[in-house]
Amino acid sequence: MSSSRSRRSRDLTWFPRLLGVATAGYSVAIIARPELFTKPTALQAEGAPLPTATAIGVRALGGRDLACGLAMALAPAGRALRTAVAVRVGSDVVDLVLLGTSLPDSTARAKAAGVAGAWGTLCALGYLAAGD
Repeated sequence: MSSSRSRRSRDLTWFPRLLGVATAGYSVAIIARPELFTKPTALQAEGAPLPTATAIGVRALGGRDLACGLAMALAPAGRALRTAVAVRVGSDVVDLVLLGTSLPDSTARAKAAGVAGAWGTLCALGYLAAGD
């Protein structure tokens, strides 16, 4: 009995699951309101209308992250959860490179790269907590 109690006390899968829920929540927000993403990234100028193509792209990004977040929140511990977290980390690396080099404003590029890097680092730590 002590060995199963010991395993439960070391169960850290709550951490990647929490990151998954946060990812899914933010994703739903940017799908519903793409300007939550476009304004901080300077993809939409203050007071300017949101271009349809930009809104579609942001919603697609939100859909990708919603799938990643739900997988992280719901996958069984172990290989499945590690795979879900690895997909999230890979997505963050792509975001870091793409947003960090392609956004129209240097301040937005730096902020977006910083956020993607920090989130990717947190999720990489979550990988370590995803179970055997």
